[in-house]
Amino acid sequence: MGRRSITDRRILITGASSGIGRALARELAPHGPHLLLAARSQGPLEELADELLKLGAASARAFVVDVTDPQSRGALVGQIGDLWGSLDLLVNNAGISAHGRFTNSTEQTLRQIMEVNFFAAAELTRLTLPFLRRGQDPMVVNVGSILGHRGIPHNSEYCASKFALRGWSEAIRPELDRDDIALLLVSPGTTETKFFEHLISQEGQLPWGKTSGISPEEVARQIVRGIEHDRREIFPNWRGRLFVILNRICPWLVDRLMQRYG
Repeated sequence: MGRRSITDRRILITGASSGIGRALARELAPHGPHLLLAARSQGPLEELADELLKLGAASARAFVVDVTDPQSRGALVGQIGDLWGSLDLLVNNAGISAHGRFTNSTEQTLRQIMEVNFFAAAELTRLTLPFLRRGQDPMVVNVGSILGHRGIPHNSEYCASKFALRGWSEAIRPELDRDDIALLLVSPGTTETKFFEHLISQEGQLPWGKTSGISPEEVARQIVRGIEHDRREIFPNWRGRLFVILNRICPWLVDRLMQRYG
């Protein structure tokens, strides 16, 4: 199988204003793609778009969007039609989280996290399918988590959303294959971003304390390699990959470890 080219490709990235999304846009820019950057923060998006042009992007446009709002999603997809008429790469990266015990949380927190992390990705993919079918070597990239493979306490809503994203990704992959659309699931472990500084709800600190992670730039590099080499799933953080393997081999051991933090 040949190497997938990113040069001159038309790419939509959600959650592009910070973290993995921002790092991925920077990693893609030297390949000369056309980038549509979507997030809620206009200032950081516009600054990023200017930077990407200097890094080599053929074009870079910022679009302020609330991915949970159907009308806002529709307007974003309308931009694809107005600008390009087709789409080569969709990156569903937007995400939020909360920390705390499920019993102390609320229905609103659960629904908000599911709306951003799962429903928005699913519905945006549905809306962009006609454009992806007309794309060159099209691919959907879903940014999940190792917590979509193993749930942990104090992150129940986030885990549920990432399990849903992984299950949905596996389910639609054969359907997308019929239209020659590939799907890459990215399952990072802990990443050194400001993601956890913007929790929608937090009940104290996580009981296991701060864990070391890898940089969003390293995650972005591995995503680009995964795109180019047509991978189905990648685990950018080796500790996260080890955690998933341990859970597959000795789930009872992971259960006992997690009981300490219940």
